[in-house]
Parts: sequence; structure tokens; C-alpha cells
Amino acid sequence: MSPNEDQQHNLVLSVNAGSSSLKISLYSAPLQQLDSSSKSEPVTLLLTSSISSISAPPAKFSFKPASIKATTTKDESIDAIKDHASAFAHFLHYLEKEASIDKDRIKYICHRVVHGGDYSEPVIITQETYHHIEKLSDLAPLHNGAALSVIHACIDVLPSTKSIAFFDTAFHRTIPLHVASYAIDQKIAKERGLKKYGFHGLSYAFIHRAVAQYLDKAPESLNLILLHLGSGASACVIKDGRSLDTSMGLTPLNGLPGATRSGAIDPSLIFHYTNRAGRITHDPSMATNIGVTKAEDILNRKSGWKSITGTTDFGEITKHAELDNPDSSIASKNPNRLAFDLFADRILNYIGSYYLKLHGNVDALVFAGGIGEKSVELREMISQRVECLGFRKLSNERNGNVGKSGDVVEEISDPAEDEEGKKAKRILVCSTDEQLEMARECVLDHKLWPKD
Repeated sequence: MSPNEDQQHNLVLSVNAGSSSLKISLYSAPLQQLDSSSKSEPVTLLLTSSISSISAPPAKFSFKPASIKATTTKDESIDAIKDHASAFAHFLHYLEKEASIDKDRIKYICHRVVHGGDYSEPVIITQETYHHIEKLSDLAPLHNGAALSVIHACIDVLPSTKSIAFFDTAFHRTIPLHVASYAIDQKIAKERGLKKYGFHGLSYAFIHRAVAQYLDKAPESLNLILLHLGSGASACVIKDGRSLDTSMGLTPLNGLPGATRSGAIDPSLIFHYTNRAGRITHDPSMATNIGVTKAEDILNRKSGWKSITGTTDFGEITKHAELDNPDSSIASKNPNRLAFDLFADRILNYIGSYYLKLHGNVDALVFAGGIGEKSVELREMISQRVECLGFRKLSNERNGNVGKSGDVVEEISDPAEDEEGKKAKRILVCSTDEQLEMARECVLDHKLWPKD
């Protein structure tokens, strides 16, 4: 179905706002409510659009209809885009003028919101819910603010369209209390909501569902170790189909390092990092007053592998990491090798921990996210290291061909490597899709539909 066909369908827009990017997918959905038990896909992709480098103009705008025959594909730089609101406005203008789709046909707009606090399910945006999400922005400084600006723009431009917030934190509401709690005064923790929330939940929900279909197993029976590896990176362990633990915590800063995030550090590191003496000292006169905002800026925006190598492009880091050199001391001379080895080491920490939490009963280890789906070298290194845990041996051919088949889930381990009489654990790669996950949930959740 092309963007101009079938006017008897609702249009559902999924909007995913990053710190300097905006990803948009437009779907067609039936007018009637669907049964969630139906095996047919409830939505049909019509087109995708992405705007990158919003905070570093000129922004780059792409517009690609799903139809192979479509001729309206666009890829250009736009000087007029200065923020997320103007980026969304440009998309709507192009949608109407170039793709001939009336924006008023859009009935639902799904917004990915990184931090949802104690929200356990999607919520329709009202004045009350908008302000509640606004209060949570300090806990996800790179993302919640961007999402709110797009939500505000949607309400202004499409007031009759229902905007719905989908939270990355909701997937992890099943994490047990002892896992989610920090070893601090529990009275203060409860009053201020200081606990592990976890993130990348929409991605993990999609991966969980896709892997269940691939393995032909009931979702609630699966035990998985999931790796969402990108500029923002995290790990998650699923036990019996529910999130048991995840690497990110109160905010997305904890856990694995990212492009500009430090990941888990000694909490006192930031004070020594900013000490004027450049060394540990107890002399108050040598200390520098470092505010929370400044500390967050350093750890969220001025750390990660960019601080080590000067680039956020993990592909470039891998290219210059001299991975063919088995001498690990090369990292002391090559910052790219240091960044690569450091990232791999932290990933292995979580895999080992989660393997124990599942008592070794693991159906699959799954790579996802931009790096997880593209980095042949990182998948190879991690896969070789987990063989000792009973995972199938990596197939170099399969690993090198990831993405060429177009399948959502692909296996990179070799089925022939199963132990005799015992099925070894599998290693998979999943092409995750947070926009599709939101659209599906929107269409299948009857609470979000009008009562008439």
C-alpha cells in the first residue's frame, strides 16, 4: 500500500526524538480495533523520515516511502531546521506538499519518552501528564527535553490528533525490589524515587517479541541476555519473559559507556576529576566547587569513547583499533584500541552477571542497536569469549553477512556446533524497531482508542 492509497485506514505516526535527531515512521492501521492475539501484523509501514545533526546545523533530512517503486525519496541538508520543533514542522510540510498526505488524517502520534518515572504503561498526553514528564527531564537530560518539544509542537499543529507517550522505563517495571534498590536511606529513596528504572525498554520489548517468533517459543517462557549497543548502550536480562535486571539505573548514565556517556564509575571520581590540584587531596583550598549540573554535563556529554578517541563513530574507532594485533598492551598506545577493549570488557561484565542470574538457563544472547547490528568485529570478540559458557561457536560467514537477508532476526552462531545430546545456546542479531513497537502497542491497546 502506497502513502496515497486506502483512505479508509487510520494513520499512526511514531516519533522517536534523540538528543540531536528525530526519527519518524508513518503507519496505516485498520479503523476497527484489533485482537491482540491476532498473528497478523496490525500496522503497515508507509514511510520513514529522519532528521539528524539538529544541534549542529545544517540538519540532514531524509524521507523514504516504504514502496520500492516510490520516487519521492529525499536526502538533503536543511538550514531552516534549528531545533526539534522546526524539524517536525519540516516533516509535516514535506508530507503534505511532496507526498500528498493530509496531516489531519493522522489519528495517533506515538512519542518515545525515555524516562517515565513510575508510569507502567503508555499515557495519553494531557496537561497533567505533560507536566509530569517535564518534571522527569532532569533524570534523562539528553532525551526527555527533546521529546517534550516535539510533543508540544504536535499539540500546536495537530490539536485534534491524540498524542500518546510510550516510556522506555515501563518495560523494566518487573525488576524485583532488591535489584532496583540502592544501598541508601530507604525513606529518602522512596520519597524521591531514587531507584533503578532502566531504559531502552521499547527496543527490548520489540527484541523479546521478535526473538520469540524466531525461536517459535512462547514469549513468557524465554530467558534472554539482550545487548542494545549504540551511542547509548545497555544490557538487559529477561527471565521467563520479564525484565529481571538491566545495566542502566536511575538515569541512562549508569552501566555501559556510550558515545559521550561515561557509564558506571566510582561515584567519587567526578570530584577528583575536577580537582584543581589534578590529584587526590584533602586540602579544602585545592578543591573546586563542582555543581550537579556541571558534573552531569561532564559525565553525559564529555565522556564516553569520544573523550578517549575524539570521535563518536564506533565504526571509525574499530577501523583504527589494530584488532589484528593480539598484544593487549597496544591499548596504552592506541586510544581506539583502548576504547574498543574497554567497551567489550564492560559488555562481558554484564553477560557474565546475567548468565549467573539465569542459572545458566539461557535461550539466546542477542545483539541489537546500531553497533550491535553493524559491528562484525565486536560481535566476533564477544561471541568467542562466551563459548566457555556453552554458547554455540560463531559462524564467521553468518556474522559477516548480517543485514543482507533483510530478516529481522538472524543467527550468527553455527547450529552444527551443538553438543551431542544437548542444544547449545544461540547467538542472534535483531534489527530493532522502536517506532514499530510503539505503533503496534497503540493499535492493540484498546484503552488508547475512543470508546465510540
